[in-house]
Amino acid sequence: MKGLSRLFAIIRKEVRQLRRDRLTGGMIVGLPLLQILLFGYAINTDVRHLSTAVADRSGSHLSREFIARLRQTQVVDIVGTANGSDGLEAMLRAGEISIGVLIPTDFDRRLLDANRSAVQLLVDGSDPTILGVANQLREMPLSISPVSPGTDRQAEIEVRPYYNPERRTPVNIVPGLMGIILMMTMTLFTSVAIVRERERGNLELLINTPVTSIELMIGKIVPYIVIGLIQLAIILLAGKLLFDVPIRGSVLHLYLAASVFIAANLALGLLISTAAKTQFQAMQMTVFMLMPSILLSGFMFPFDGMPALAQYIGEILPTTHFIRLTRGIMLREASIIELIGEVYALAIFAVAAMTLAALRFSKRLD
Repeated sequence: MKGLSRLFAIIRKEVRQLRRDRLTGGMIVGLPLLQILLFGYAINTDVRHLSTAVADRSGSHLSREFIARLRQTQVVDIVGTANGSDGLEAMLRAGEISIGVLIPTDFDRRLLDANRSAVQLLVDGSDPTILGVANQLREMPLSISPVSPGTDRQAEIEVRPYYNPERRTPVNIVPGLMGIILMMTMTLFTSVAIVRERERGNLELLINTPVTSIELMIGKIVPYIVIGLIQLAIILLAGKLLFDVPIRGSVLHLYLAASVFIAANLALGLLISTAAKTQFQAMQMTVFMLMPSILLSGFMFPFDGMPALAQYIGEILPTTHFIRLTRGIMLREASIIELIGEVYALAIFAVAAMTLAALRFSKRLD
């Protein structure tokens, strides 16, 4: 009986401690809800609304009819036009579209020729899911109007995959995984930084120094930026040697983009550390941020295929913009100038998170 009494005493103690720890209580309810919402919204094998541009060099009634029927499928959203294949390829390289539709000048005549494709789909083949959706569009009839008396044959739609013609999954996964690994490690490193200083008593020493809050935040971040760049080199080397993942763009541009991304995640980690009271709480909050970064960033599922609400949340996350940068530079040979909007988004996030962390940090012991 004494053993049971001691056991129940320990159980009561743990329950009371959990009741006092509001963050852990919130995680008990919040994590399951977050996961079911994220998985429910993000996991979508029926991909629709892919960003698409059209180069209609025919301008005929039949070509306009085909474009209208393409819109009706809801598989693609036509967001722009181009003058020809060069324009479509430039938009693909910059990540502005996932599919380009090229309609040749002799489109009407090609409808009668069984040996020639009437339409070409230029596809960002680095994502196998998008390529699969494009292949499904090949079954779509090109026209419902008769092209000539007694002719009911439909000409073919040719799909031209770019950037990953072998359709190898690691080519798409490794550049995205780079962002997930850096996000997880960098945020985790700094999320416990201030908390660890407080628990070890070092914070009291910092209070008696003339160091300002922003100087302390920057000082915490700089060493980890170097660590993050070393991790980036390890991932790139492993991806090249083990999975033959190409690096078609500039390595310098990749490192510049990674530096901004690492700074953004380190600032996020510092912001978390100013809100957490224990290292365990800091780790909990990091995990809370990790799940959306995996599911809503376009790492696992095409970003365009997600619901609007999921896309709005994904645009806030640094991982979303970095994955666009890594895939653009490594696979599509895009320059950092072509993807400068993603760099600006990361820089704004880093400055905002760093500012909030500095404002929240108080040079006193609780």
